[in-house]
Amino acid sequence: MKLNKFLALTIALVCVAQLKAQNVNIIPEPFHVAKGNGNFQLPKSIAINAPTSANQVTDQIAIQLKTATGKTIYFSKNNASITLDIIKDEVLGNEGYTLNVNAAGVTISANTNAGLFYGWQTLQQILPAAIYAKTTQSNINWQIPYVSIIDKPRFGWRGMMLDVSRHFFSKGDVKIFIDDMARYKFNRFHWHLTDDQGWRIEIKSLPKLTSVGAWRAERKGKWMNITTPALNEPKTYGGFYTQEDIKEVVAYAKSKFIEVIPEVDVPGHSMAMNTAYPELSTTPNYPYQVNAGDEFMDWAGLNGHPTAMIDNSLDPSNEKVYEYLDKVFTEIAPLFPFEYIHMGGDENAKNNWEKSPNVQALMKKEGLKDQMEVQSYFVKRMQKIINSKGKKMMGWDEILQGGLTGDAAVMSWQGIKGGIEAAKQGHKVVMSPNDYNYIDYYQGELTAEGKVYRGLRMKTTYSFDPVPAGIDSNLILGNQANQWTEQLQTIRKVQYMNWPRSMAVAETSWSPANKKDWNKFVKKAEAHFEKLDAAVVGYAKSIYDPIVTTQLNTKGELILIMEGEMEGLDFYYTIDDQMPDNFSDKYTSPFVIPSDVLSVRIISYRDSKPIGKYLNIPIESLNKRATKVL
Repeated sequence: MKLNKFLALTIALVCVAQLKAQNVNIIPEPFHVAKGNGNFQLPKSIAINAPTSANQVTDQIAIQLKTATGKTIYFSKNNASITLDIIKDEVLGNEGYTLNVNAAGVTISANTNAGLFYGWQTLQQILPAAIYAKTTQSNINWQIPYVSIIDKPRFGWRGMMLDVSRHFFSKGDVKIFIDDMARYKFNRFHWHLTDDQGWRIEIKSLPKLTSVGAWRAERKGKWMNITTPALNEPKTYGGFYTQEDIKEVVAYAKSKFIEVIPEVDVPGHSMAMNTAYPELSTTPNYPYQVNAGDEFMDWAGLNGHPTAMIDNSLDPSNEKVYEYLDKVFTEIAPLFPFEYIHMGGDENAKNNWEKSPNVQALMKKEGLKDQMEVQSYFVKRMQKIINSKGKKMMGWDEILQGGLTGDAAVMSWQGIKGGIEAAKQGHKVVMSPNDYNYIDYYQGELTAEGKVYRGLRMKTTYSFDPVPAGIDSNLILGNQANQWTEQLQTIRKVQYMNWPRSMAVAETSWSPANKKDWNKFVKKAEAHFEKLDAAVVGYAKSIYDPIVTTQLNTKGELILIMEGEMEGLDFYYTIDDQMPDNFSDKYTSPFVIPSDVLSVRIISYRDSKPIGKYLNIPIESLNKRATKVL
């Protein structure tokens, strides 16, 4: 009797272990997944069978397996544990793959090395999380669940942008950013290399762009809440990439099947360039210095447009501007093999153009009726220069102002309206709307994460569809997340803002629209926390925190509302300045906050255990976010 109970318990434990091993949490969600019954055990010595044409992928697999498992890795066609095959399958396209795990081992098949690489990313996700470790992990049961996967991306452009102007990030930091991208099958790295706060790429024919434009006075306070540096204050903060650095990063990205798109942001956002060469501005006698984070723009602006209190635009009437930019793009084009160069074109304040006699003369000469057409004139000159280097031009949606021609592509950031307009004109579009894909926005409770410009929860990011109704999907190149770094000074802080929110962008960019399921996705994202820990990647746990909003009822009373991003969470709160726990009041429905309350304190629980951040929200913040109930 005891033996039978022991056998039953053993069988039950084995079944539980198998179910756990077969729990497949893949991000982005594949095109097709069929789970099997059982697991493949990696042997003590792992044989890899692959064609020599796949060495770019095979070498990375071997290195990571050796590093994490400590097992012997060798190459052999006999008794291979992992097989890579180059095949011909029209259904898979250039980036698709199949992954099969069964008793015979693992087989990844694809038309290209890129497909094999993406299959390897998926394989890592179904291995134990320790596969991402940078040192050998002991006491790990290296099992892989039986599974059959057919997968291919929805979009060819799956991008992430990193701003290295507001704060300089080292070559090593940029490689970390690329590693993180590759893990979730992103394939376009948009490198924002110039802005008001620093010029970050060496241009040998214009050395002052980096000797002067790459450096500013150091400030450590809250962005745009700092003192303006004195002109003679030492300019010690900054940095730039040499052309050899650029080549190294581009090659590194290429090894991860990521193309690099450089951005030189003109005509606005050019204070670093104006500091290096003041004669390129409409106010050449101004005592320029590279902006250190102090405010110099009125974003409400004149007639609804931003106004520059210090001129950060290039002079569109000055032929020297185009001569210098021709030199810039002559040197940049050979460094970046990808077909597009990004010219920026966003947020250009035109108040200094309006006051310039030279710009007025240009308008008269060219028959330009307003500043929008002056912007269009500049953009078309940029397009001609970029095209002359054998490249296509891309820009933010403001390049549509005054008219856009040719094969220029538009990156739509001000919502999706710019993308819709561009597509209707026949231009290619990358969707990167700020209301869905700006991953520099705070992602949880404002008072716990710090105000940036606005907030963006992961659930909202996940809800985005890059193809607007009525638009030809062939004109939508894809989807992109943008990481601006005004508030971010280290790669660890960048990672915190990126993950897990960029997983939502990854799934939107790769997976079929009908495969998206928020409740399933958020559970997968949580399961990936263990993988991010193993890879030593910073990330936020904001999905555990309530979305706290308020309303004013018809009596003028303040109503508090809490909503969870994921199922299974309980929210407990206090309004008497005491620390909350699971014996405090449990939130069940919206309630009136008494008039004498100073703050609401909240903590999330799941399965009777605290999870997420402790929140202490002042009444002033709750009053500010209130909307009126009509």
